[in-house]
Amino acid sequence: MEDITFDEKNRILDRNQIMQKIKRMAYELYENNFEEKDFLLAGIQENGYLLAQLLATELQNIAGVKIELASITLNKIYPLEHPILVEPANINLEQRVVILVDDVLNTGKTLAYAMQAFLKTEVKKVETVTLINRHHTLYPINATYTGLSLSTTLQEHIRVVLTEGERFGAYLI
Repeated sequence: MEDITFDEKNRILDRNQIMQKIKRMAYELYENNFEEKDFLLAGIQENGYLLAQLLATELQNIAGVKIELASITLNKIYPLEHPILVEPANINLEQRVVILVDDVLNTGKTLAYAMQAFLKTEVKKVETVTLINRHHTLYPINATYTGLSLSTTLQEHIRVVLTEGERFGAYLI
């Protein structure tokens, strides 16, 4: 990635703003699922999984419910040409609430294909969490919980950095 993508003037969310949005989404998620004893947070690699980890920490602080994390790996450009991997592979999905997590919702393609992995079993329900919703959906996917709704042009892109360091943030490029 070019350094220009991390220019301070392109930052739309800093660390504190992202953490506040994660905290709010955790409260919303718990409020809408307060009767549940546990959640499965399934994050799409790589940023969706990092976001799921941060969300799990907030949920633990709020409610102390059991959180299980899963990692989803898929080819975002050619999802049918490669297997969709869920790790750990032996997760029990029967009658569980699955929260599918990704950093940016653009066309909905990634979330639509990732969801397939959870529709082979009788799950209780599937909800989606996204840090930023760009509103360019081409697939019938909506975010149940969104940190920031942002109207962008098709030529603009969002880069989210959730690893430790000064670049932690969301950038419009």
